[in-house]
Amino acid sequence: MPAVALPATAEWLAALAGSPVPGRRHEDWRFTDLALLQSVAPEPWSGPDPFALAALPDGITRLEPSEAQQLRSLVLQATGSSAAWPVQLNQGASPRCLALRVSGAAGPLQLSIDAGTAPGLLALQLLLILEDGASLELLQHHSSSAANATSMLTVAQLGHGARLHLGVLAPGDCRASLLSHLAISQAPASALQLTTAVGGWALSRLEPRICQPAGAAHTRLRALQLVDGQDLADTHSHVRFEGPDGELDQLHKVVADGAGRSVFNGAVQVPRKAQQTNAAQLSRTLLLSDRARVDTKPELEIVADDVKCAHGATVSRLQQNELFYLQSRGIGADQASKLLLRGYCDEVLRELPAAAAALNPLQLLLRERP
Repeated sequence: MPAVALPATAEWLAALAGSPVPGRRHEDWRFTDLALLQSVAPEPWSGPDPFALAALPDGITRLEPSEAQQLRSLVLQATGSSAAWPVQLNQGASPRCLALRVSGAAGPLQLSIDAGTAPGLLALQLLLILEDGASLELLQHHSSSAANATSMLTVAQLGHGARLHLGVLAPGDCRASLLSHLAISQAPASALQLTTAVGGWALSRLEPRICQPAGAAHTRLRALQLVDGQDLADTHSHVRFEGPDGELDQLHKVVADGAGRSVFNGAVQVPRKAQQTNAAQLSRTLLLSDRARVDTKPELEIVADDVKCAHGATVSRLQQNELFYLQSRGIGADQASKLLLRGYCDEVLRELPAAAAALNPLQLLLRERP
């Protein structure tokens, strides 16, 4: 009996997601060419389960399947993520799942997710419930070394007074793709620190979606996005306040070199019931090449009238006066540029969970030798 031919990758991805692959006519995807994703072999990734060897520290237990399903449904709905195409793709791809409950002050947790050289699509889900007053420091470390794709869905529910320090460190491969969607719901008095650092992927798309259903929580977002060669890196973030007294502090930084392309769309919604919200959003881009392209769009949608909200965007090059100062102290031009670049990146990288330090994130992302 002849082997059944696999469908074309675009048709296969559309079948998994239950809807066509989004194109340039979709507003959220008009700057993001998914042709790179469609070059991945149309088959499930065949390597070992990256979650199988996860060592769970004290204070963390596994959720029952019914609890995990309910958590996923509630948080995806609360954050407006249910209909997002990367979420639909992930859920249709029979993902490997790790569902956890965090109680009290749990020890740090590190998840290393290496797509390696196996072809195809690696689909993963991480589901978290942080009980009232619980705290967790979690590092996701993504990597790849071949033409494959990783689809990661992270869903978290933070109880009253809970604290989550979540880091995503993702040095990729110029043939690989990464789709990471993070849906997080915060109860009052909770605190979220989300720090992401991504670079080296042919295509990367990060989608943090955070909701404060009753307000009165603190959200701190830090992101570093590096593009070079023909890389395409896209971040679409969305924060919504559904009650008063919420806080947001967001900084998104980009380093664009070669013919790389960076996209940032940061949406903040403050409806009328979210009075006394305090939200600040800043996008900063360092342009190192005339061929690189940056599309940045911080945006605020404010209906409430008693708020403190601000946003801004800057695009600049390495400052000549700073380079001159270093060179006048006997530092060569190349070394001076590297020092300034490292300082620019370190503002975000130093806010990753402590476990990231052992991985030398700056060397990984800048492709420097130890």
